Amino acid sequence: MKSLIESPPRTIMEVYKNLPEGTLAELIENVIYMSPSPVANHQKVLQSIFRRLSEAVEDPGRGEVFVSAFDVYLDEFSNAVQPDILVIMKGNTGQLNPNGHFHGVPDFIVEILSPGNKNHDLVKKKELYERFGVKEYWVVDPQTKEAQGFQLRDKTYQMLFEGTANIQSALLNLSFSF
Repeated sequence: MKSLIESPPRTIMEVYKNLPEGTLAELIENVIYMSPSPVANHQKVLQSIFRRLSEAVEDPGRGEVFVSAFDVYLDEFSNAVQPDILVIMKGNTGQLNPNGHFHGVPDFIVEILSPGNKNHDLVKKKELYERFGVKEYWVVDPQTKEAQGFQLRDKTYQMLFEGTANIQSALLNLSFSF
């Protein structure tokens, strides 16, 4: 049984936190963006990339890898996202609550495009991740398998790699096909 909200939310972050678990939604600059569930091709690409990252990061104990829907609170007021895949390396100063979410900035993020969100991921979220200091950001088109990687240098994203069905991460010192 769902519990009742005891008092009305006072901020947009409180509204976001009161959304039902598993809701595909993000809060960016005080605006809630909702999206439908991903299609099969999106999920296949996500699984392939996740497996390879998990082998390279989790298996040797270098950090942790998570997939959406998992909330990442970039700040506590107006920005909470659900990246398709995120990596938190050991030594990251953010706070990972084993019974909750991640509060801080992930080291590495992958967003897999959906037909209705290309501009959202390629512009809005890229700018957000750049501003908050995500060290490496990858965008993958599941239809063409085109991948673009950006590395943060002097607080600005620089193109790291652009190619097909391949990720070449400078941060993780890793190259793999998907």
